[in-house]
Amino acid sequence: MQAGLEFWAPHVAAIEQESVATAVYAKRHGLALHSLYYWRQKIKAAAAQTADSPEQGSAFVALTMSEPVLAQPSGSCTLVLGPGVRVELPALPAPEWLAALGRAMQGAR
Repeated sequence: MQAGLEFWAPHVAAIEQESVATAVYAKRHGLALHSLYYWRQKIKAAAAQTADSPEQGSAFVALTMSEPVLAQPSGSCTLVLGPGVRVELPALPAPEWLAALGRAMQGAR
């Protein structure tokens, strides 16, 4: 499906940019009109879903403390990844490791 998206996304963007009727654009480029309508709807739905998802559009995440923070040994690190999921580390991990963990957690949703 990714190959389909890579092919159709530029066409859908061109229709918007040129402000031309979808049928006219399809005929001009020799594209199947029903496929163009299908991919236009699919791409717009994906864009709307991304816009509705605040964690996708922001580089910052709000942090709220639900319980008091207890003093930890110097250099230790505790990550709370969700209800009942805590990771206790002896030291603060590398930023690359934290970024990979964030990407893995997003993929697990």
